[in-house]
Amino acid sequence: MTRTLTGPTDHVVVVGAGLAGLSAALHLLGAGRRVTVVERDPHPGGRAGRLALGGYLIDTGPTVLTMPDIADEAFAAVGESLRDRVDLIALHPAYRARFADGSTLDVHTDAEAMEAEVERFAGGADAAGYRRLRHWLGQLYRAERGRFLDADFDSPLQLLTPDLARLAALGGFGRWEARVARHLRDERLRRVFSFQALYAGVPPERALAAYAVIAYMDTVAGVYFPRGGMHALPRAMADAAAAAGAEFHYGRPVTRLERTGERVTAVVTEERRIACDAVVLTPDLPVTYRLLGRTPRRPARLGHAPSAVVLHAGCDRTWPELAHHTLSFGRAWRRTFRELTRTGELMSDPSLLITRPTATDPALAPPGRHLHYVLAPCPNTDIGPGAADWPGLAPRYRDSLLRELDRRGLTGIASAIEEECLVTPADWTGQGHAAGTPFSVAHTFAQTGPFRPRNLVRGTANAVLAGCGTTPGVGVPPVLLSGKLAAARITGGPRPRPRPRPRAASARTDGRLEQGVRP
Repeated sequence: MTRTLTGPTDHVVVVGAGLAGLSAALHLLGAGRRVTVVERDPHPGGRAGRLALGGYLIDTGPTVLTMPDIADEAFAAVGESLRDRVDLIALHPAYRARFADGSTLDVHTDAEAMEAEVERFAGGADAAGYRRLRHWLGQLYRAERGRFLDADFDSPLQLLTPDLARLAALGGFGRWEARVARHLRDERLRRVFSFQALYAGVPPERALAAYAVIAYMDTVAGVYFPRGGMHALPRAMADAAAAAGAEFHYGRPVTRLERTGERVTAVVTEERRIACDAVVLTPDLPVTYRLLGRTPRRPARLGHAPSAVVLHAGCDRTWPELAHHTLSFGRAWRRTFRELTRTGELMSDPSLLITRPTATDPALAPPGRHLHYVLAPCPNTDIGPGAADWPGLAPRYRDSLLRELDRRGLTGIASAIEEECLVTPADWTGQGHAAGTPFSVAHTFAQTGPFRPRNLVRGTANAVLAGCGTTPGVGVPPVLLSGKLAAARITGGPRPRPRPRPRAASARTDGRLEQGVRP
C-alpha cells in the first residue's frame, strides 16, 4: 500500500501555481481540503507563463498539449470540465517534419491518414510497419498508464507486479531506437518516432523503450492547442480552483517554512505567515530542498536533461510551409545527441522545433502579424557553457540560428522580426532551474520510477513534492499527474467524481485577456 501523510491535513498550502501545483490544488479541493496557493509570479502558470510584448501574446513554456483527459481529471475533481473552461483545438497535422534532403512528412494522429502519408513518403513496407508500430505504442501506453505513470512509489519492490512482466514482454526494457527500427526502415521516419527521447534527456539509442510512450502521446493520442495560447490552461485551472474555494496569493515568493519537529507548521512570505496542516512544494528540486533544509542522499549525483535556447519572434510575415508545429531536422542525428548529452557542445547541425501558434489562433498577434517560437536544444550548464557564458554567447547563437533558418527556406526571417525575446540557460538558471534546464532530471534508468526523486522527503512528515523533478517526470501530462499523485499522498486517493456543475458561458477562460508579463 502507498504511504500517505499522517496527522491532520485539513488545510494544505500549495507552493507554486504552475501546472503541478494547480493540479494538486484541484484534486485536494475535490477531496474536501481547504487550499491556499502561494505563487511568486503575479499570475498563474509557472513554466507555462505568458509574456505580452508589443501586442504579441507569447507562451513562455510548453507549446505542445497532449492527453487532455489528464487535465480534465483535475477539473472533474471539482465538478467541472476542461472543455467548458478551455476551447481546445485539435491540430492537423500534429507536426510537419522537414528533412535536410528537402522531403517533408505531415504527422497525423488519425491512423488511416498517417498510414497514407507514410506510404506516400516511404512506401508500402513502412506503411505496414507504421501500423505495427502504432499498435505497439498503444500496448505500451496501456501497460504503463495505471501502474507506472499514474502511481506513487515507496520501494522498487512495488514494480514487481504482472504489469512489469507485461511491460518486459512488450520490450519496454530494450532500447527505444532499436524498437522503432524493428518496424520502420526509413531513417527519417525513425526520427519522427524517437526524437521525443530528448524530452527524457537521453539519446534514443540509449533510452528505455518504455519511454516511447511519449511518442504515443505525440503521434497517436493527438496534439491540441488551447485558443488563447497554452497559458489558457493554467489560467483556467486557477479560475476553477478559485471557484471551488481556493485562496490565491500572487507575487509572494516563499522565504521559508516554519517547522515543529518533522512537521511544517507554516509557509512564510515577506508579507505574511500562512499556518498549514500540510504543504505541497512544486519549485525545482534545489529550491524545494533548500526550503525543507535537507537534500535526500543518493548513490550518485542527479543527472539533468539538456536545456534549450528559445527565440520568441513576432514577425511581419510568415512562411506557408510552416505548420503549427514544424520539426526541422539537420542531417546529423547521433552526433547531435552526443553533443547535447555528452560533449557539451552546441549543435553543429541543429534539429529545431518551430512553433507558429498564430497558424491556429491569429489573435495572439496584432492584425497581419505572426508569432514564431524557435526551440534549439542545447547542453545544460553542467556539461556545456555555464550560465555566466550565455550573456556573451547568446547574440551570436541567435544570429547563427536565424542564418540556418534562412538557409532552410525561411528566407528573410531576421529582417521580418519586429519583437523578440531570447531565452537561454542563463535565464532558466535565474528562474531557479537546476543545471540551467527547464526539463529537470533526466529519465535514465537510475532516475526513473521508484528511482526518481520521490515526492516524500525523509525527515518531513507532512510535505509532498510535485513537478517535473519528481514522480512521474517531465512533460505536461506527467506534471499534471504529479499534482494528482501529491494530492493522493495527502488524501489517500481519489473520491468519486462529482457531476460537472452548470456554468455560465461568460465564465469561459479566454487566454487573450491575460496581460500579465513573466520576467
